[in-house]
Amino acid sequence: MERRALGKGISALIPEKGSSVKNEINYVQPDQIKPNPFQPREEFDQQHIAELAQSIKEKGIIQPLLVRSKGDYYELIAGERRLRACNLLGLKEIPIIVKDVDDRDSLEYALIENIQREDLNPIEEAHAYQHLMDKFQVTQEKISEALGTARSTIANTLRLLKLPHEIQNELKKGRISFAHGRALLEIEDENLQRRLAQEIISKGLSVRELENLLKARRPKALKRRVSSGGTEPYVAVLEEELQHVLSTKVRVTKRNKRGHILIEFYSQEDLERIAGIIRGGKK
Repeated sequence: MERRALGKGISALIPEKGSSVKNEINYVQPDQIKPNPFQPREEFDQQHIAELAQSIKEKGIIQPLLVRSKGDYYELIAGERRLRACNLLGLKEIPIIVKDVDDRDSLEYALIENIQREDLNPIEEAHAYQHLMDKFQVTQEKISEALGTARSTIANTLRLLKLPHEIQNELKKGRISFAHGRALLEIEDENLQRRLAQEIISKGLSVRELENLLKARRPKALKRRVSSGGTEPYVAVLEEELQHVLSTKVRVTKRNKRGHILIEFYSQEDLERIAGIIRGGKK
């Protein structure tokens, strides 16, 4: 399950435990598999499920689902998108690998797949990080090191959970971006946050336009402190958004109208992954 492309890998967070693992592939009926109760993903894009189903129809299931035995049925550990795609196709049997794991291990595998292999929305990602911290007493620094992402990005992703639930729902739906949410955190008034969130949606405000609105509302003393702080707020937000999208450390340096973007990678596989995202592909 470990994806070595990102930092040191999620296994750096949680030491390997001596659970019995069976790598033998078996075939079972989809209705014999129950959902993973530890699944951190809350939203499933039906279009992506349909695209995955078409890929499975053409090429088959390349990677078996991971499950654990629960009496007369199996409980899914990782692979819910694949299971949904198989159900959409009406497949009679699907490949599985049975792992002898406890609840803690099941949660671990679910988090691994979702953080490193799936495109979680920002709120789901924040909940996944919170799960790691609450269940395994993992620090933000360790998550940052393992995922190859700046600690500030981890912290600001977690801070999204402080936004009103209405705005969190808009982040889940993709109508407000991570960078928009990050900028809204500058405001303490929740009602103002809500009004600006609706303005972002209704007027299609860019992050720069939102920053300009926020800048106009700042007290003059705060404006002076921000302007003397070095990095422009918009550039800082953009830097964090790029780190979030690329799942790696990104540095944006800007002087006047020019500058450069530094993107870190940790292996040839990671370089190809990042290049794929930039070209418009998936992680």
